[in-house]
Amino acid sequence: MTASRSTWTGIAFGLCLAYYAAYQQFKLPPALPLLLETYGYDRALAGGFMSIYAAAGLLLSLPLARVLDRIGILGPVLTALVLMVIGSTVNLMAPENGWIVLAGRGLEGIGFAVLAIAGPVLANANATARQLPIVAGLTASWIPIGQLGATAAAPAAFAGPGWQALWWLGIAGAVVLALWTTTLHSRRTVSFTSQRAADGQGSAGQRRGSLILAAGAFMIFSGQYYAYMTWLPQYLVEVHGLSPSLAVLGYTVPVATLFATNLVFGMILRAGIPLGPLLVVGMASQAAVWWLIPVTGGGVGGAISLVVYGIGAGVVPTCLFAIPSLLAGSGRPPASAFGIIMTGRNLGVLVGPVLLALAFKSSGTWDVATPIFGTATTFGLGVCIWLAVVLGGARYGTSR
Repeated sequence: MTASRSTWTGIAFGLCLAYYAAYQQFKLPPALPLLLETYGYDRALAGGFMSIYAAAGLLLSLPLARVLDRIGILGPVLTALVLMVIGSTVNLMAPENGWIVLAGRGLEGIGFAVLAIAGPVLANANATARQLPIVAGLTASWIPIGQLGATAAAPAAFAGPGWQALWWLGIAGAVVLALWTTTLHSRRTVSFTSQRAADGQGSAGQRRGSLILAAGAFMIFSGQYYAYMTWLPQYLVEVHGLSPSLAVLGYTVPVATLFATNLVFGMILRAGIPLGPLLVVGMASQAAVWWLIPVTGGGVGGAISLVVYGIGAGVVPTCLFAIPSLLAGSGRPPASAFGIIMTGRNLGVLVGPVLLALAFKSSGTWDVATPIFGTATTFGLGVCIWLAVVLGGARYGTSR
């Protein structure tokens, strides 16, 4: 199905699959201080609870993308939702055993790998060309929406049934999405066939080269972002003495800023602003925040730092998620295009949280994060500049 007019049901369905996947991954950070206090997990192992999602995605994104292009999306989506239920149930049954928790998160991670590709593919396939930049912004907001959902539910969970409520909510979400999936399929409201691009910008080799550069940029961005967001609540508790509930509130500042930025920059892309320069500015702001941490510290400076970080963290993924449809021209990007950039993203997610945990473990201080991730994001800025040069003045334009 090539959309001559938007099928908003299909767009919403695809986005909800991605948002749910993000919730499943990010239900952990708000609960992590309580889990560490209750069960005493090794910090490197606890970092792996996040990174296992990336390990599954890293191994499976490209093969899954080919499967989605070949057989369609229906079966893989339903399978992914079943895996989410099983993995969450495993976690609830044996939370005291960190390795069993890791295994349960691994099953969820396989489901995540499917939904992280299937969701954007469906959303793009059901949008008109003019609306693709907005869909890119909405797609890039999958992580902050999942994070905000988890952080919004966390205070009530902590005050009442406990952290387990976040996992039960994830199970309920899988059931609702499975019912929605089967309903849409039975009514033939949404096509579950992945769309291949009919044409595109430059040769197939040039498009693939641009996607590989985008994957490299996504790898660096995601590594530092996931390290930042995974350990931010624990940092706020240990360094600034906040309670777990107040730490969750501080955690929401960059996330909410990121979400608003996704939408704003999606509209900016639709207005015809070149993608490359926006990407460069976004990554530059990420690098600046890391290098300035010793200066900004806590208080007002720290709050401003959180906001600036959230703005940059919104710009970069909006641009990167827009690249597959931008390169596809008047066609629609295949699942394999998203598979390439998601592979880069997953590699960053795999390394980032564990790297920060190991660095803290060896040094005993959070200060070690500044040189590690300041250097990484500066290198990522170089990759973004290279990609901007390759893309030239590529833009959507309002006439698309």
